[in-house]
Amino acid sequence: MKAVKKYILLILLSIISGAVCGLCGALFSKAVELVTTFRLNNDWLLYLLPLGGLISVGIYKICRVKNIGTTNVFDCVRSEQNLPIFLSPAVFCGTCISHLFGSSSGREGAALQIGGGVANILAHIFRLDEDSRHITIMCGMAALFSAVFGTPLAACVFVLEAIMTGLCLKATIPVLISSVTAFIVSQLLHVHPERFSIGKLPQFSFSFVWKTAIITVIGIFVAFIFCKGLNLGKYFAKKVFKNEFLRIAVGGILIVALTLLVGTRDYNGGGIDVIERVFEGTVKYEAFAIKLLFTVICVSCGFKGGEIIPTLFIGATLGGAIALLLGLPIGTGAAIGIAVLFVCATKCPLATILLCCEMFGFYCLALIAPIVIVSFVAARYKGLYSNNKDIINLIKNYKSN
Repeated sequence: MKAVKKYILLILLSIISGAVCGLCGALFSKAVELVTTFRLNNDWLLYLLPLGGLISVGIYKICRVKNIGTTNVFDCVRSEQNLPIFLSPAVFCGTCISHLFGSSSGREGAALQIGGGVANILAHIFRLDEDSRHITIMCGMAALFSAVFGTPLAACVFVLEAIMTGLCLKATIPVLISSVTAFIVSQLLHVHPERFSIGKLPQFSFSFVWKTAIITVIGIFVAFIFCKGLNLGKYFAKKVFKNEFLRIAVGGILIVALTLLVGTRDYNGGGIDVIERVFEGTVKYEAFAIKLLFTVICVSCGFKGGEIIPTLFIGATLGGAIALLLGLPIGTGAAIGIAVLFVCATKCPLATILLCCEMFGFYCLALIAPIVIVSFVAARYKGLYSNNKDIINLIKNYKSN
């Protein structure tokens, strides 16, 4: 009876965390949209990117959340490690600053951190035990991701897959409820979910299979370069520039110089507008490589935001460009590229399939699912979140508990 009451409390808390994180997610999404629009209308803001980086580092120091990232939030669910109380406002401000001045950063990675921070506060308010606190943090992470990106099923499964502890099976229903609740709240507040039209899929044929295989193989290789570049970039940036203020200032200067060199602002910010143009039939062959370079520099030097939207950008532009060369519809190639890059970077195959289905429509399931499975099995290198475990460990951990 005590266990039943405890689980009922978890369900109620999942609804509360979903509603609260839905509100926070809507506010966060609107704030990022506002500063992005302001930057696009004021090109001179790019030149202040180094200064913005210094302000961001200063905020993190004041809030005492130095060296806290998405991986640390995942680790918090696997251990008794706590999250700083000012994590959410620091990530919120840092990400808005990144988007205001033109850092090549996303927002979904930041959403996971904000959601975890908000849920951690709720867990302390209700004086939850460790297991309940961990589940509540998972609810918060999924809820913010769902509210910002508009993919409640993928958000739920992504958090469960990325964390992979024995609690995951017990947490499934609360996390799903929280994710769906946040999605509903965000829609009521007019946050637009990310949706792309890939059009009619090509007819199945041997030619289509080998062209798809080419995009998949190249995508796996590019994802490896991206993940390895981020890991090495962070290592060398910290080794060469030990002072984090100097590190982020140098990164900002490099991005300003590279932006002027390429002659376009397409690679500053998250790049959702560029992804939309790809699905409308416009893609540059070099776009994926430039975005990869911009993102590696920004993340390595300490700019806040996340890597998920840049990952989708790289996948869409890479897949679209190869499809253009092979005579496939650009939208189809872009969808394949997104699926390959996302699963290789996150190591979350089920979440990738659901993300693609929610973004493109469930009719693409027969195309996306085999590609995701093959890519996941083939890409045995470390992803963005190095502590990810294979899905089989969920069953092992559950049995051991």
